[in-house]
Amino acid sequence: MSFHRDAVQRVEMIRLAPAEQQMLASAVTAHALPASYIQHVCYTNFTTYGYPSPIYVNVVRDPVERVISWYYYVRAPWYYVERKRAFPDLPLPDPAWLKKNFETCVLSGDRECRYVEGETHEGIGDHRRQTLFFCGHEAQCTPFNSLEALQRAKRVVEQQYAVVGVLEEMNATLLALERYIPRFFRGASRLYWDELNTFNRINRNEFKPAVSEAVKQIVRANFTREIEFYEFCKQRLHMQLKALRDPSVTLPTSRRLKASIAQDIAHYRLGTDRSGNRHRNVTSEECFLGVGAVPRRARRRR
Repeated sequence: MSFHRDAVQRVEMIRLAPAEQQMLASAVTAHALPASYIQHVCYTNFTTYGYPSPIYVNVVRDPVERVISWYYYVRAPWYYVERKRAFPDLPLPDPAWLKKNFETCVLSGDRECRYVEGETHEGIGDHRRQTLFFCGHEAQCTPFNSLEALQRAKRVVEQQYAVVGVLEEMNATLLALERYIPRFFRGASRLYWDELNTFNRINRNEFKPAVSEAVKQIVRANFTREIEFYEFCKQRLHMQLKALRDPSVTLPTSRRLKASIAQDIAHYRLGTDRSGNRHRNVTSEECFLGVGAVPRRARRRR
């Protein structure tokens, strides 16, 4: 199986124009199967451009912890070392900006930490809007904490995503991935826990200080719909695990995805893929695509 990840971008492009979406669908579909492809980009409907739909997965994170993480991630020294190596002509940021504390930023009403509902300001990649990665590329998906973006994101999760995991519930996430997409995630739990100590030594942002619960609560007040979406994904994950134990449980999902999941579970029990082989080949519709809500740089923990 081959693994593909998008290249480091000078300016991170999360939303794509229709022509760029078509190029993405073409590029992903062109990989020899089985293959996995990870990109930090909004949900892209491949069938709109005449390409078969891949298996979509994602992982969500507590929205407030996520923005705190991103706040300090882009201020970490190694972040700019990596950026300068990739793009030597990039100017270094203002030292005062680098030293700005998240709590001070929130309490002082700094524009960077206001998180105003309806705002569409992109910032440095805009990781305040987790729903954006599921809602899609349309303009209606861009306003922060909007009802329409929330509703669209929920609908896409139900109809298109095989699994949306939860970072704070890694055991449940890994189990769902193993059971619903066994060709790609068989043995994931064992591998994760076997390598956890190694990952922890290299994936830690030592430059992220603790943030008080009082400040987090101030921020949460502006993240009502982002939090609702996070809780929705968490509930769906729990329902998926319950459905594995109780066949009478039905999940709201598209007919295509429901059929795909049912076949995956059946072949998982048989220890084969859909061609009868023992987890080797996949069909043209079975490319795995990880569309990132959790920032893609897995080598650093934020």
